[in-house]
Amino acid sequence: MGSPCVNFWIASLAATLCTPLGLPAHAETPEAKGLTVEDKVFRFNVSPNGYPPYLITDEDQTTGIMWAVVEEIAGRLGYRVEAHKVPRKRVDQMLLRGVIDGTPRAREWTSRPEDFVFTDPVVNIEEVVFLPSGSPHNFQVIEDLFSLTLVTHLGYNYPALKTHFESGNIKRFDVSRDQNLFFYVLEGDELDATVADRLVGQWILYSEGIKDEFRASPVTLSKAGLRIMLRPEWQSFAEAFNKELAAMRKNGRIEAILSSYR
Repeated sequence: MGSPCVNFWIASLAATLCTPLGLPAHAETPEAKGLTVEDKVFRFNVSPNGYPPYLITDEDQTTGIMWAVVEEIAGRLGYRVEAHKVPRKRVDQMLLRGVIDGTPRAREWTSRPEDFVFTDPVVNIEEVVFLPSGSPHNFQVIEDLFSLTLVTHLGYNYPALKTHFESGNIKRFDVSRDQNLFFYVLEGDELDATVADRLVGQWILYSEGIKDEFRASPVTLSKAGLRIMLRPEWQSFAEAFNKELAAMRKNGRIEAILSSYR
């Protein structure tokens, strides 16, 4: 658990959360059910609001880095991808019960990773510091952030900064929306910088027309591989997915997809 991206994809396994009745504890793969290619559907969680640029939801249309990769690879494996908008607190439960088949997740961000199967990383999540272009501050080591106030996402944990927030060496100012991470820095005289995933930050800055207002630190606070998390019975799918992913990385297709969202 940790970064803004971490918290976006982490699902709670709290027993108090309800789940639709009558669902199997472990749904079978299409192959196990003997389905034809036309019947093979991969039900992929894109979350209610997406998470640009990894997942972008616009009414009934879904795009984004993870969607593009999953749709392309699943198609090669004979699956049609179906988008499901699952609330983040119910993702793990609904995955284990077979309501969905896969969700974007990093192994390090999962409370019980042994309950699931993970593909190889599709893309790396890099948590960095974004500073205003004219800021006199720089970030190379944590101590560079001492005495600064960082705009942070409400409810998110930042393991690399946790002890320094608690000691008061670094102050945090929480906001509830990703876009506000940047706008509050621009508008607040006492707010010095913000923390966000590198690609997410670049996407927001470009989309909001303020890409020249900030610079991202070359140094990362944390890094993790964003993968597809599946039920254990989808092990063979994960292995086939990994082979296709490796081929796409080798022929430059993954880099082409990433470039289109930078």
